[in-house]
Amino acid sequence: MLDQLITELRLMSKFWSQFVKNLDPYIPGEQPQGEIRLKLNTNENPYSPAPAVIEEIQNHGADRINLYPDPESNILRSTIATYHDVDISNVFVGNGSDEILAFIFYGFFKNKKNLLFPNITYSFYPVYAKLFDISYQQIPLNNDFEIDLSLYHNEDSAVIFPNPNAPTGIPIPGKKIEDFLQDNPLSIIIVDEAYVDFGTDSSVNLVKKYKNLVVTRSMSKSRSLAGLRVGYAIGDTTLIDGLIRIKNSFNSYPLDRIAQKASVTSFQEDNYFKETCKKIIETRNRFIKALENLQFSVLPSGGNFIFTQPPSPLSANTIYSQLRDIGILVRYFNQPEKLKNFLRITIGTDQQMDLFIDELKKIINQ
Repeated sequence: MLDQLITELRLMSKFWSQFVKNLDPYIPGEQPQGEIRLKLNTNENPYSPAPAVIEEIQNHGADRINLYPDPESNILRSTIATYHDVDISNVFVGNGSDEILAFIFYGFFKNKKNLLFPNITYSFYPVYAKLFDISYQQIPLNNDFEIDLSLYHNEDSAVIFPNPNAPTGIPIPGKKIEDFLQDNPLSIIIVDEAYVDFGTDSSVNLVKKYKNLVVTRSMSKSRSLAGLRVGYAIGDTTLIDGLIRIKNSFNSYPLDRIAQKASVTSFQEDNYFKETCKKIIETRNRFIKALENLQFSVLPSGGNFIFTQPPSPLSANTIYSQLRDIGILVRYFNQPEKLKNFLRITIGTDQQMDLFIDELKKIINQ
């Protein structure tokens, strides 16, 4: 049976272009189909969306589902604009921030001589660059795993980086980003703020001042809507118009009615949003202390996850494998070499992180 399957795959792949054969696709975190004890590998929010959001999905989200949604998502864009004190013309929405990043790579980076991003960062960046045949340069993190923006100065370049960075979680202060914008007025700069709501300075307030800045956001993490796939970008009207042109040349209806309605309600439930973010930050800080008590080193985090290295002679790969054997999933990165003894651990509830520490102690004491 296996030999037959391999033969069939080989026969089918002969229809692939050489371009497809050369692709090295992004590998997402494992999404198990069976039951597990703890899922701490994909930075999902441990808390459900606000009750009003769930009610909107259950009772009103399917209203008029036989009709196409608003292709411009105007009510959602207006809601986002009001929330961030910008104009609706400064807001773009898409099917998750990943889709928006794909549009940015193709629409804004294709014609630049230099695309710069960190060598340790969100691993979709090099995938998109290769997919769209964009040349790029990866800038090394410093010895403290930080993004050093002083290394990104390059005339007529394009720069993208997450704040906080992923998978390290280390944030960049807002002042440093503004200084960088002032020094690079001819470069388009994208700040990917997928995790910004967990204690990192946002650059959204800089969009009105700097016409070369786009900030991307996700509704998946802090707003607990990972299953609906909603992202948005805030930038100068000219740049947003460019993204709209790309969208309408690819998929005019990226957000369905349910996603739009639920997202609008999420912004209206601001107190719930802030409270869950506060809980995760408090749990993260408590969890870091527990790891440090076990002699783990932990990088500073501005996200809903931490990046940690076990004490010698413990191996991150061994701990990852043993946790997985008992139904606890975390993220282990086999590449590059600098990350091989680190684990990325999503922050769950206090109870979930207590269980994690209890099981980690058992592994350590074996």
